Amino acid sequence: MAVYTVHAPASYGVDVRTAPEKLVFVRDGFYVWAFVAAIFWLIWHRLWLALLGYIALMIVAEIAMSAAGVGSGARLLVMAVIALLVGLEAGSLRRWKLSGRKWRQLDVVVADSEEDAERRFFERWNAKAAQGSERTGASSPPPLPRASISQPQGIIGLFPESGASR
Repeated sequence: MAVYTVHAPASYGVDVRTAPEKLVFVRDGFYVWAFVAAIFWLIWHRLWLALLGYIALMIVAEIAMSAAGVGSGARLLVMAVIALLVGLEAGSLRRWKLSGRKWRQLDVVVADSEEDAERRFFERWNAKAAQGSERTGASSPPPLPRASISQPQGIIGLFPESGASR
C-alpha cells in the first residue's frame, strides 16, 4: 500500500465538496518515470527549479569526471545514482513545490491507488462532517482534517526519561 499526502491551496475554502478537483494527492515512494526520464518528468510536473538543479548537477558531474579521467563505466554508474535519487525523491520534490506555493497539507492517506486514496479521504472527511453536525446541531461542516503526527509520551533513546541520571 502506498502513502498519499493530500494538499489544497491555502486560499481554498473550508468545504472540499465544492471543488474537489483542486486537491492534489502526492504518492510517497519511488517514481519509475522520474528515474527513467528525469528531465521529461520534471518538465511534466513543472518543477522548474528542480529541473535547473538537475541539469546543473549533471553538467558539473560530467565536467568533474572528465577532468578526473574517470572511465565510461564509472560515469554511467554516477549518472544512474543521480537518476535513482531523483526517482526516490520525486514525491518530496512535488511536496516542496506545493509548500513553496503556499499549499497546505490536509491529510495523509494510505491506499492502493490514487482513486482509493481520494475515496478514503472524502469518506473520512464526510464522517467527520456528519459527526461534527450531530454534536453541534449545525449544518455547517467542520474544518478540514489536518495531518498530525502524534507525539510520543516519552523520549526514546539512550536516556528514556528526561532529566534522568546516566
